[in-house]
Amino acid sequence: MNSDSESLKYKLLALLLEYIADIPQGNGLPLKEITWVDNILETAATFMVGDFESLKMPETFQLGEIPTVQERFQAVLKRRLQIQIENHPPVFPWESQLQEYPDCLDNKPSLKFIPDKLSLPISIPENVFQVLLTFCQQYLTSSLPLGSKLVKVVESIFPENYQELNDIAGLVLRSTSSRSSDSLAIIPNIDSDYSELQACQQMALSLLTAKQLLDIFNVSISATNPLLNRQLLTSNGELYVEVELKFTNESPKILVRTQLPSEGSIKLQGGKLHVMAKSDYPDFLSVELPCTENQHYYTLTVELEGIEEQALLFLIVPTI
Repeated sequence: MNSDSESLKYKLLALLLEYIADIPQGNGLPLKEITWVDNILETAATFMVGDFESLKMPETFQLGEIPTVQERFQAVLKRRLQIQIENHPPVFPWESQLQEYPDCLDNKPSLKFIPDKLSLPISIPENVFQVLLTFCQQYLTSSLPLGSKLVKVVESIFPENYQELNDIAGLVLRSTSSRSSDSLAIIPNIDSDYSELQACQQMALSLLTAKQLLDIFNVSISATNPLLNRQLLTSNGELYVEVELKFTNESPKILVRTQLPSEGSIKLQGGKLHVMAKSDYPDFLSVELPCTENQHYYTLTVELEGIEEQALLFLIVPTI
């Protein structure tokens, strides 16, 4: 019976020590300076055995080993902080959710457009836009129907949603070809950021962006509409491109006039024929090629200093 009583006393003291180990130490003060803890220990021990000093405790429970208690407290605190950080990762003030950042900054200039050139209900993230721009340039001269082009472009962002992209692409084409003022009705009541949209809304917005980008880089000219121009904002400044189907006494010609914001070059190509112009400073450049019925389309490539790897490609489709 006496053995059971002693065992119970040791267990109570052990529980009390564990409780103290979890008590915060305030502003970095040593645990031994918190006098009320010593009072609790002395009162508890006196109540249990009548004399705290006469209590024979195992060596592992010596109250004088304050560093051991502190180490335990620090280990518990560290473990709890790790769990808290894993469950709720910290974010920067400008972030709404956790984002990944590159190990180093990429100083390569990037092409940017004037915001009002795209008629979208909300803006899309820069990284999404750059992906759409890259694939629009890649599929610009493809013989695929427009709907298939849109799916191919946006599929790079949503690779697991091919069928759904097909369905939404059909809605986008019908909506934008209706010439109605509510052509964006397929994405109604958008009041949030791109990241907060449903997946189908992100797909629709990406498809709309791809459609408008393809329209910008596709220049269709004819006898009834012989002159078109494009204005784009790049990291070097504003780029102006004007394409004209010019009729002369000899034969029709494709005439391209450009205003470059910096040193650069332009190249007009139709089949095996091509012509180039280059300037070492911001300047007006122009090139032309004969337009024949056999040549269904021409391409115009614009390269600017510092962003040669991101040359802009325009598709020129004449109708004689």
